[in-house]
Amino acid sequence: MQTQIGLDLDKAAQLLIEGELVAIPTETVYGLAANALSAEAVSKIYQVKNRPQFNPLILHVANLFELKKYVLNLPKKVELLIQKFSPGPLTVLLPKSELVSDLVTAGSSNVAIRIPNHPLTLDLLNRLDFPLAAPSANISGTVSPTSAEHVFEQLNDKIPYILDGGETSIGIESTIVGYDDRSEEITIHRLGGLSIEEMEACIHEKIRVDIHHDQPTTPGQLKSHYATQTPLLVGNIDELIKDKNSKEIVIINYHQLKEYEVKKQFVLSNHNSSAEAAQNLFKIMREADKCQAQYILCEWAPEEGLGLAINDRLERASYTM
Repeated sequence: MQTQIGLDLDKAAQLLIEGELVAIPTETVYGLAANALSAEAVSKIYQVKNRPQFNPLILHVANLFELKKYVLNLPKKVELLIQKFSPGPLTVLLPKSELVSDLVTAGSSNVAIRIPNHPLTLDLLNRLDFPLAAPSANISGTVSPTSAEHVFEQLNDKIPYILDGGETSIGIESTIVGYDDRSEEITIHRLGGLSIEEMEACIHEKIRVDIHHDQPTTPGQLKSHYATQTPLLVGNIDELIKDKNSKEIVIINYHQLKEYEVKKQFVLSNHNSSAEAAQNLFKIMREADKCQAQYILCEWAPEEGLGLAINDRLERASYTM
């Protein structure tokens, strides 16, 4: 099966109706989509990605009306966040309705669900009478794709169609938030394209972060994830480079180039912006991985704005069992 890339929404919709997989663009990363109400179609996601079946998927819907069909209830604080930040990089984790299968949620009673902010995918969702289950469109554990070309590099011949929406505007996955009925608190389960500060300003209270799990209850909680084939080390570049052959090193800098003679250097943000750095992160990780170096050295992002989410991705990319 030769994978095609294009802008044909009718073709994408028909393939999904027939139970096939289609890679779709979102503002965060590209997703590998299937009819979330078809167990056979959802099973294909796990097979193509080589994804552990204990790792749940995110549902994508067109609007708040559709979202409410797949959850048992919508707490007021969560609805405030949805109204403020959706469509956008916000995923909510709530008790699922009987319409959502255990295969999608990996046996959990909660479902992760969001409204993506990309015109092509919103148009596609409005043509369908079912939600789309859509994790990132790559082999499980590797760097997430931020363009149709990235998807093609890994999934050519594995899926029939990639809907080409250009490069993603945010570049890292959505922020996942849950709600505790007893404490009435919002909790972040995955740092992502929506900053903590923005959400706290919306609900006028502090938000707890709980993101490290050996057995994930939401997508994006595995310790080892976003891995490059070249070993990636994160920290102080001056310390990391000391015992290494600089000619075989690639450096990913946050804001400015270093004064080292190395194989290649990259900068995540020329404007010292965490949003720009997040948008470039996965693309630059892929480019660095193609340099055939011995190591990729990367410095931490400042812990403000999307810096926490960037550092979370780098920590998982550098994790070794």
